[in-house]
Amino acid sequence: MKQKFDIITSTCVPLPLENIDTDQIIPARFLKATTRDERFFGDNLFRDWRYNADGTVNTDFVLNNPAYSGCILVAGKNFGSGSSREHAAWAIAGYGFRVVISSFFADIHKNNELNNFVLPVTVSEAFLAELFSSIAADAQTQVQVDLPAQTVTNLATGSTERFPINGYKKYCLMNGLDDIDFLMESLKKHQLPTTQLY
Repeated sequence: MKQKFDIITSTCVPLPLENIDTDQIIPARFLKATTRDERFFGDNLFRDWRYNADGTVNTDFVLNNPAYSGCILVAGKNFGSGSSREHAAWAIAGYGFRVVISSFFADIHKNNELNNFVLPVTVSEAFLAELFSSIAADAQTQVQVDLPAQTVTNLATGSTERFPINGYKKYCLMNGLDDIDFLMESLKKHQLPTTQLY
C-alpha cells in the first residue's frame, strides 16, 4: 500500500531470532496464489509459526500474544535471507508492519521491502539488543522512526541511532511514490509527453 512516510512512533512486535528467511516469512506454498492482495499474504505471514500443524493457533508465537502490537517489527540479525520472493515483503506490508528493525538485512529482501512501502531500519547489534531488552521489560515500549532525519530512537531509554537509506528510495517513501509514479512525476516536471514511453 502506498503510504507517505515521515515520523512513525509505535509500540513494537519483537522477534529475536536470527537468520529468518523468506520461506519462514511466507511459506512457498502461498507463492502459487493468483492474487496480489496484500491482506491475503498478511494473513499468512509467518504462517507455520503462527499456527500448529493441525491448524490451531500457536499461542506461544509472538504475533498471537495480545501483549505485543504496533506497526514496527523488531527482528534478529540477517532478516530476509533465502530466496528473493517479493511475496515476503507483501506479507509484511499486508499484516500492517510499516517498519522492520534489524542489525542486518539480506539485500534483495531489503529492496523488496522498500519497493512495497516498508522501511527497513538497520541498527547496530548493541542498539538492537537494548531494544529487545526494553520491550521484554515493558511490552508498551515505543520506538520513534524519523525518516527525514534518518534516526531511530528507543523512547524507553532515549538512545538514538542514525540509519542509512538510498536517497532515491527515501524521496519515494516520503512522497508515497513507487518507481512508475516517480517516472511520471519526472516527466511532468520536465514537460515531456508521456507518449514517448510507448
